[in-house]
Amino acid sequence: MTHVLVLNKHFVAISVTSWRKAIKLVYLEHADVVDEEYRTYSFKDWFELSQVIREHPAGFVHTPKFRIAIPEVIALKYYEKIRFEEPRLTRKNIYEHYGYRCCYCGKKFSSDKLNIDHVLPRSRGGKTEWNNVVTSCVECNLKKGNKTPHEAGMRLVIPPSKPQRRLKLSLVLNSNVRIPTSWQKFIDNLYWNIELEE
Repeated sequence: MTHVLVLNKHFVAISVTSWRKAIKLVYLEHADVVDEEYRTYSFKDWFELSQVIREHPAGFVHTPKFRIAIPEVIALKYYEKIRFEEPRLTRKNIYEHYGYRCCYCGKKFSSDKLNIDHVLPRSRGGKTEWNNVVTSCVECNLKKGNKTPHEAGMRLVIPPSKPQRRLKLSLVLNSNVRIPTSWQKFIDNLYWNIELEE
């Protein structure tokens, strides 16, 4: 199935859809086709252009009377919201959030030399949530044990914190979706905010 990248009216990537739905949205004037130079085309303009171009990366839809190029990117005319999601509390996300550093000694380690530490230990009512989990090296983890940092005489050089919400583009980057070059500049503009699915 050919996928189409969907942008909001500010040209921010928000999702992907099928080519059928994309053409329907353009036909109903809810969206315009967008090319790599950020030019937009109404259905009429895109239809006329489709009659004169010989090749198109996404191919064409053929009917007995005409053909129309399958758009690769469309922009919704009236939708401006960006969908955000809370970062999932996973081991990988915790390591990345703290930059693979021990929050007690500040040194950087490979993931196999790091642990997840509950600042207030679970056995004492500490919850597994962003504001109570940090990364710690094996040595610091053993030193802290089942105590609070204060009780263990330790200081958090990197305090616990919650990462910022991220743009919800996991659908765009799903491994089942091939990312064409025409999408790349829209994806690259948001790269730092994208959470990849594990």
